[in-house]
Amino acid sequence: MWWNPKVEIFRREIRAFAEEVVAPVAQRMDETSEFDSDLLQQLRDRHLLCLLCPVEYGGPDYDTLTYVVAVEELSRICGSTGITVAAANSLGVWPVANFGSKAQKEMVLPGAVTEGHVIVFGLTEPGAGSDAGGTKSAASRQDGDWLLNGSKCFITNPHFAEWIIATAVTRPGEGKHGISSFVFHKSTTGFSVGKREHKLGLHGSDTATLHFDNIRLSAGALFGPEGEGFKQFMKTLDGGRIGIGAMALGLAQGALDIAIEYAGKRRQFGRPIADQQAIQWKLADMATQIEAARHLVYQAADTKDKGGSFARQSAMAKLYASEVGRFCTYQAIQILGGAGYMTANRVERHYRDVKLCEIGEGTSEIQRIVIARHLLKDFERAVEPAATREVAATEPVEI
Repeated sequence: MWWNPKVEIFRREIRAFAEEVVAPVAQRMDETSEFDSDLLQQLRDRHLLCLLCPVEYGGPDYDTLTYVVAVEELSRICGSTGITVAAANSLGVWPVANFGSKAQKEMVLPGAVTEGHVIVFGLTEPGAGSDAGGTKSAASRQDGDWLLNGSKCFITNPHFAEWIIATAVTRPGEGKHGISSFVFHKSTTGFSVGKREHKLGLHGSDTATLHFDNIRLSAGALFGPEGEGFKQFMKTLDGGRIGIGAMALGLAQGALDIAIEYAGKRRQFGRPIADQQAIQWKLADMATQIEAARHLVYQAADTKDKGGSFARQSAMAKLYASEVGRFCTYQAIQILGGAGYMTANRVERHYRDVKLCEIGEGTSEIQRIVIARHLLKDFERAVEPAATREVAATEPVEI
């Protein structure tokens, strides 16, 4: 339905890269909580950090489906690599390409291609996670410029970042309509990145806090029209959720692959454990759910590529794929038994890594709210008092 031979060729290329280049360093990254510098350079050289960059700025301009396949195949081996690529594209390159001015695109995007510059998206704050409209970072006008203060937490790739996109309140008292976005270079005075966070999983992924201390930005740093920041990050997260779904899908597939191989080799009571119905049923359930998740993720990507409304599909894809990822990694550990519980085995790492997919870019609870609101939208408009519609239309998000 949405498949084509070029995507299959690309999948084989990324799978080979993941197995030959990513796999040898994945465990070490998990143990040291450091992303491998040589791997990062190879991601840059292969333009995997700018897959969604338009061709007019030198990018490969891949469609969403191809990008999803890249994230899936990388995550099949290493979740930290998958999320590094996903965030750089869906939360960095994509918003610049879609919301940036011509001058901003020309300033930011060519470097993402030629130098592998990473762009980060600053949304989440200590008091503004699922309630992203509760942003406290603020930017005020001063002598024709903007003065930005505040902080953002749980940001992916900040120590690699060359450019930063950040949301801030520019019109206090106007709620979501008072939030704007800004784009600026890492060298801007007053900007700093905190220490790396220690996490349950995705140890190799770079996560930290962004600090804004009286950052002076020119009028040209305003990212799109003033007051459009909320709309921008809502659309960005709709697309980003497809990438998180692909990441969960890859982690689930990687766990299934390991479980199948182990079940065929491991012998108990004189026979491979794959001969046991209990094991066969686990494998069958895992494979069926993965295939269903793959259809949801690919359909959401295809709908986005065709210009259709995809917010509901992306929420469904992320919700289902992330919960399938948890189920499959858990079952894989159960099939491997004691061996699966050891850190030397990749399924233990996948089990820890996949939990982020149920939290990042919108918790599973938030996805259910988003899906339900889309389903009930017409009904709500017919029965709700007009005064409550504005609140109901605000979809809380988490990044």
